[in-house]
Amino acid sequence: MNAIITVVGNDKVGIIARVSAFLAERNINIEDISQTILSGNFVMMMMADLSASAQPLDTVKAELSALGDSMGVSISLMHEKVFSAMHRI
Repeated sequence: MNAIITVVGNDKVGIIARVSAFLAERNINIEDISQTILSGNFVMMMMADLSASAQPLDTVKAELSALGDSMGVSISLMHEKVFSAMHRI
């Protein structure tokens, strides 16, 4: 199962490291990643494969949100099918 993870917030050292470590600890593989700095804001999108993770999607989503709060950034997770449906023309 794939999901889209977005991270948005003020740029600071360690954002990618902390998010990727969080995912690795839960056996979640990063399939694709894009990040940029937009007017001083860090913006990252990841495609992640959760199929090998023992954690349910809702748990990972809540834990990522809490991680984002602790880092002062916004982290969200959305199932790939929901993301695709929202962005269909």
